[in-house]
Amino acid sequence: MQIVIALLVGLVFGVGLIVSGMTEPARVLGFLDLAGRWNPSLAFVMGGAIAVALPAFVVAARRQRTLTGAPLQLPTATGIDRRLVLGALAFGAGWGLAGLCPGPALALIATGNGKVLVFVASMLVGMGMFEVVERWRNANRRPAP
Repeated sequence: MQIVIALLVGLVFGVGLIVSGMTEPARVLGFLDLAGRWNPSLAFVMGGAIAVALPAFVVAARRQRTLTGAPLQLPTATGIDRRLVLGALAFGAGWGLAGLCPGPALALIATGNGKVLVFVASMLVGMGMFEVVERWRNANRRPAP
């Protein structure tokens, strides 16, 4: 049942990305171009997403389980560290260069667009490299004195 719900939620999310224009790299790049012909439309999309998600997170914070009965696991990290800042910079650079981020790219993968396929392949390689580095770091981590 959880897989069916995840599929439906993913489909709604993907359709929302397409309808809102988040899958159009030119529109995204126009939003990021603050010094040129700035297109503020995606700010309204993001504001709408926050308005919908915020009450859901408030309700979820009071629960121990999801609606399907699975344990609820919300993020607990609150600190800003070097890894978070570097990750945000890498994400922002990729978003600015390609006009895509992971969600819209996955929504567009079925189009067969070469640029989207290269983006998704690069994203998967980057995720794999991260896993390799993390495993290496954890294997070579020295215990605290």
